[in-house]
Amino acid sequence: MTDAGSERVREADEVLLGFARALRAAGVPVTQDRGQTFLAATALVGVDDRRATYHAGRATLCGGPDDLARYDQVFEAYFGSRDGLPRPRPAPPATVPAYADLPEAESAGGEGDQDEDAEVVRARASEREVLRHRDVATLTPAERQRLAGMFATLRPRAPRRRTARHQPWRRGRVDASRTLRASLRRMGEPAEVVRRRRGSKPRRVVLLVDVSGSMSGYADALLRLAHRFTQAAPGSVETFTLGTRLTHLTRALRLRDPDRALVAAGGTVPDWSGGTRLGETLGSFLDRWGRRGTARGAVVVVLSDGWERGDTSELATQVARLHRIAHRVVWVNPHRGKAGYEPVQQGVLAVLPHVDDFVAGHSLATYAELVEVVARA
Repeated sequence: MTDAGSERVREADEVLLGFARALRAAGVPVTQDRGQTFLAATALVGVDDRRATYHAGRATLCGGPDDLARYDQVFEAYFGSRDGLPRPRPAPPATVPAYADLPEAESAGGEGDQDEDAEVVRARASEREVLRHRDVATLTPAERQRLAGMFATLRPRAPRRRTARHQPWRRGRVDASRTLRASLRRMGEPAEVVRRRRGSKPRRVVLLVDVSGSMSGYADALLRLAHRFTQAAPGSVETFTLGTRLTHLTRALRLRDPDRALVAAGGTVPDWSGGTRLGETLGSFLDRWGRRGTARGAVVVVLSDGWERGDTSELATQVARLHRIAHRVVWVNPHRGKAGYEPVQQGVLAVLPHVDDFVAGHSLATYAELVEVVARA
């Protein structure tokens, strides 16, 4: 390639990376990998073709349906209606966080320390409460680390189901057989009336976690949530991941330490941040585990944005199958609790008629609400 040609390529790359930075500044979570994929895609379709550049960026830089509207706005503002490449724009100045970590150690004693301690306690409480409601996909690595420790505050409880076997109880229906036998032991003298009620046992909970590329910002938090469920009821919770294939993850999440459990899970799942074949992988789950009883009568929690690139009719068919054999189907969408969200995506519209609960799942506060939904199922 000539020097002029090399200069042309470098200039084009600067323009395209500037667009990726503008998109990130607008709130679209553009990762470095997506930026490199965008450059590779535009190199194939040609950077002078504005329409081809638009579709290449839309396919590689957007992580979910909520990103598409912002992508269109930023693309129009950045490239305008001109043909060819615009002039490179300077990168936005680095932002400086308006907060700082509070000191762990206390200062030496002196006048006013008590008031300062009270201010520190209030500041810490406020910081934790704000973090509890933040979208986990937008957190910095330091904030993610602090949030990971807060998952211990979640107290999942397995739902209960009635069994056919009865057990003695102080209230309820009269147990005629036991009451009569007690009377015979007293030579026919009246004895205490024995009562009974139906017993109960934990109902199985099945977690299906979407680990495709559009859910990459939430995968870590969702697996920590699955770990909390598994530790609360080890014999009643099963966890699988969905992406381009189905992976059984229960054994890895039974490790008591959450960080070790997530490392083990990372070594088990081969399709992190890959594509999405929700309908096909749900069908695999039902064929291999539904008929064998894992999903039958269980509370099945699907944690996914419903971003299906394939045929949504297959997704609808499989969710309908799941709904027929499960006790309850709960669909957790990380975009559900955001302002202005409307369930207009084809994948979400396909599954909504077959789910019992459609809840949010983007912050620790929404995970606490999900815990209550499952406990009451």
